[in-house]
Amino acid sequence: MTSISIVIPVYRDADALARTLRSLVTIDGGLTQLIVVSTPDDAASLATLRAAHPEVVWLESPRGRARQMNAGAARATGRWLIFLHADTRLPAEWRAAVEGADRDPTIAIGCFRFALDSPARFARMVEAGVRLRVSLFRLPYGDQALFMRREDFVAAGGYADLPIMEDVDLVRRFRRRGRLVSVPLAAVTSARKWERDGWVVRTSRHLVLILLYFAGVPPDRLALYI
Repeated sequence: MTSISIVIPVYRDADALARTLRSLVTIDGGLTQLIVVSTPDDAASLATLRAAHPEVVWLESPRGRARQMNAGAARATGRWLIFLHADTRLPAEWRAAVEGADRDPTIAIGCFRFALDSPARFARMVEAGVRLRVSLFRLPYGDQALFMRREDFVAAGGYADLPIMEDVDLVRRFRRRGRLVSVPLAAVTSARKWERDGWVVRTSRHLVLILLYFAGVPPDRLALYI
């Protein structure tokens, strides 16, 4: 069986993290190393959750998704790493998908299909847009639970210390190392941020940010608009 470490960065999101951890423990039965990387600001809000999940490796790092994920990867022992957002739930068959990738040395990085936990018609439109992006440009985002071999992650230098677009940067570097596999199993992300900001507003903001990034606007400047 392939050894896997799941790294979950979290910032002020204890409720979502609680749901995600419950789903992982139920599915995996303790076979996987679970690493949660929080910030010092989260200490009080995560105290109860830490007590409820002694099987988790709990770490703290300075705020920043890239920094937190790198800190988690540094403590990982699995052959494969999965970087999972705190508000995203993996599909039940996720382990089989990673083990399938492990058998193919041409695969450098993988992701799952993006899905939202909302019945709204606009949610299906957002999902279709993501499928199109991945199909045409081979560009998944971090909310699709990116996974790769730990040795490759280390050799590539991990996540760049960027305030935004750290996932896009990593995927582009890994595509030069080998194939991207897009697993047709859904990693389900909470739709609460779209519901809070408005479906059109949030989707439009994402589109503008990625276009500006590819136009050469530095991530430090882009971070001012999120």
